[in-house]
Amino acid sequence: MSLDTIPLDQLPGWDDDDLDAALAAYKASFQLLKAVRPSLPEPGPLAARTYFQDNFVAVPVAGEDSSETGLFTGYFEPILKGSRQRQGCYQVPLLRCPPDLVTLVDDALRASAGALLTHARQLPEGGMGPYPTRQEIEQGCLDHMGLAFAYLADPVDTFFLHVQGSGLIELDDGTAIRVGYAAKNGHPYTSLGAELIRLGEIGADDMNLVRLADWLRADEARGRHFMWRNRSYIFFKEIGSAEAVRAVGVRDIPLTAGRSLAVDGRFHPIGSAVFVSVPGLVDPDRNAAPFNRLMVAQDAGSAIRGTVRGDIFYGTGRGAGVQAGLTRHRGQMFRLVPRHGGREL
Repeated sequence: MSLDTIPLDQLPGWDDDDLDAALAAYKASFQLLKAVRPSLPEPGPLAARTYFQDNFVAVPVAGEDSSETGLFTGYFEPILKGSRQRQGCYQVPLLRCPPDLVTLVDDALRASAGALLTHARQLPEGGMGPYPTRQEIEQGCLDHMGLAFAYLADPVDTFFLHVQGSGLIELDDGTAIRVGYAAKNGHPYTSLGAELIRLGEIGADDMNLVRLADWLRADEARGRHFMWRNRSYIFFKEIGSAEAVRAVGVRDIPLTAGRSLAVDGRFHPIGSAVFVSVPGLVDPDRNAAPFNRLMVAQDAGSAIRGTVRGDIFYGTGRGAGVQAGLTRHRGQMFRLVPRHGGREL
């Protein structure tokens, strides 16, 4: 056994973690991982603690600068009011994926593209070109395609839905649907929070989702033009009724609040188990720090770049949104690898 491996029961907070919840989340994407790692032991009838401790050890994940600490943020599934038709206050469309959009980079690896395009437009005369930007799409360049399948009331709420990647829409006919990421226009993601900090509009210590939303809403025209700085635009798909399906991550994996983690797929295979230790972050189940949990790499995002980088899925609704908005902490990540010595996980 390599000297840098750690028995799982020596991880900080391992003995206090709810490993049954972790195993349930792990099983939701295990077959995807098994397809590329055939030697992985099946999570059978063994108790969760026994399964993990008998089959895996932990390896600290180091960043590109050899540091073992990295950044952890949070995301959630917002609940928004909407309509199937453009009417009344419901004027902001959600668009399905256009037929001329071509995927250039696997969605699990889209953070690796950096400033390069992840998607492109198939041109009628052959070849490919850049897809329209957020500004061009919101100004109607795709309206002739009839891509809208729902309409929301607030452009700022809609922008944050794009950032989160999934949401629950309570429709005006009394039904509710879940929507999820289908594709993007391919342009790099720009963080509006980072832009406001750079411009001196909001201090770094004061930046959160609430402050950002308030700034965008304070002047409608200013907010609209500022949102256009993020040229990236998300196309959605209707996953199903709110009662029948859960929020999904990459590869349509059902997400589990507090257990699903968005990662950079270059370094963490989708479906793999990682232990996260964030000393200054409050664990929502205990309402106290630290946050020490076994989690599963089940999502990705354009802004999630690096080896020690994770985005914690907190669940659905306002409370989850508050937790996500307050999460920006330094912490450690440990990769679970098979006891037989394989380092590929």
